[in-house]
Amino acid sequence: MSCHLFNRTRTRRDFLRASACGFGHLALSAMAAAGSQGSGPPGPHFAPRAKRVIFLFMWGGPSHVDLFDPKPRLTQDSGKTLHGVDVGSEKEALGTMLGSPFQFKQHGASGQWISELFPNLARHADELCVIRSMHTNGTAHGEALLRLHTGAANLVRPSVGAWVSYGLGSDNANLPAFVSISPPRGHGGVQNYGNAFLPAIHQGSVIGSAEIPIAQAVISNLKNPRLDPASQRQQLDLIQSLNRQHLHGTSGDRGVQGLIENYELAYRMQSTMPQIMGLDDESEATRSMYGIGSGPTDNAARQCLLARKLAERGVRYIQVSTDYTWDHHNKVNDGHRAECAKVDQPVAALLQDLKQRGMLDDTLVIWGGEFGRTPMAENGDGRGHHPQAFSIWMAGGGVRGGLTYGATDDFGYRPVENAVHMHDLHATILHTLGFDHERLTYRHAGRDFRLTDVEGRVVRDILA
Repeated sequence: MSCHLFNRTRTRRDFLRASACGFGHLALSAMAAAGSQGSGPPGPHFAPRAKRVIFLFMWGGPSHVDLFDPKPRLTQDSGKTLHGVDVGSEKEALGTMLGSPFQFKQHGASGQWISELFPNLARHADELCVIRSMHTNGTAHGEALLRLHTGAANLVRPSVGAWVSYGLGSDNANLPAFVSISPPRGHGGVQNYGNAFLPAIHQGSVIGSAEIPIAQAVISNLKNPRLDPASQRQQLDLIQSLNRQHLHGTSGDRGVQGLIENYELAYRMQSTMPQIMGLDDESEATRSMYGIGSGPTDNAARQCLLARKLAERGVRYIQVSTDYTWDHHNKVNDGHRAECAKVDQPVAALLQDLKQRGMLDDTLVIWGGEFGRTPMAENGDGRGHHPQAFSIWMAGGGVRGGLTYGATDDFGYRPVENAVHMHDLHATILHTLGFDHERLTYRHAGRDFRLTDVEGRVVRDILA
């Protein structure tokens, strides 16, 4: 076999021989790039507005037109056919419209419109920045969850929390920078809190899973029942000496380095995490405020209180997840009443608690799901998946409270004003933490990767 290069014929053997130095240069460049990443966090690019993030994830897709985006015309025309021409869709007919059964009222000095399903949250209307014009890609939960958590669905990419951990590190040597409380096992699973090609220390530390009540959740292998701390330290020192020898022999393999760092962190967590997981250090008034021990609110209350405790002890990114219970393809009325009753009091208490402790100003709280629900009916009284338009809200952390940003059409089908894509949300989150999303990069496989890939813009109008 031959190939034509430089206007003359060479054999494949000639080509490989001539290129050998080039391949070596590429390998050397990759090794140098890996070594140049360093073990310490890059740190912010500019003064941050927030020191940490708490993301409250509602798994399944809450209905924006039933919670934060009232649509009087949708209610008025309920039962009629929604035509594509009315919302800029290419389809002639989209389905039968389903008006919201819930009442909306304006709250606070800002006049935020909030559904009757959130009476406790409504008291914090002037802290909320509601984005009504969110949109994303992927009508299936799996794709939408991966885009929400990692910015991509077609490749394995680091999660948002892993990027924050990489950029900032932990503010407490005895705790990880990223903790995921009750994460989903499905729809992306470990990728939703994974580190992908970032060093292993940046993977989220997991407490329980979405299907397990947080009161029953444990951190695996946090305690060794057979060895006291001093004996464990001796054992770990021996293991780590062998790991470091192996690290030296592999010219600084990042996987081995991550293993060493994770072993050390796990050992240190033994002295800190048990107290955080317990409630003995919290007053009865605080427990009652969150709704602990009060039936449907108990699980979310414990999750939200744990999130606050982790936040005040230096964890940078904390995610709280509900179970897969917001996917109401039928009985959206009953389903949303039940789910909102679980989270309304605990989430409102989290905002109040953070504010009382002087932490809300530098803690960015985010509430939302992977997409919204259709304004058209499904199965008679349900709603389908709707990535074209949905609502989230943010509070604290340098965003403008009492603001409603963006708008959807008369039926809540798609954004018509100030559309915000998932990449824009990620860019804005990083900006509040002091990062230029285009500069927070990590070199892998010969190119620089970032959370927002080659897209994303900071939504500056929502910043305080």
